[in-house]
Amino acid sequence: MDTSIYRITELVGTSEKSWEDAVKNVVEIASKTLRDLRIAEISKLDVKIEDGKVVAYRARVLLSFKYEKE
Repeated sequence: MDTSIYRITELVGTSEKSWEDAVKNVVEIASKTLRDLRIAEISKLDVKIEDGKVVAYRARVLLSFKYEKE
């Protein structure tokens, strides 16, 4: 049986449109430097408010990726 090791790292994505776009931004940007991404888990959602209006959506995302064997 082949064993694997995974690392989980937490990132925060932002978007002026939606939480979905915030998550998409995290995954797309992280995939440029992290290889073999496996799972994205949303741990927290919040919004930035200015003058009583929502101006940005933020998503805290836990990303899982596999360590490569040497």
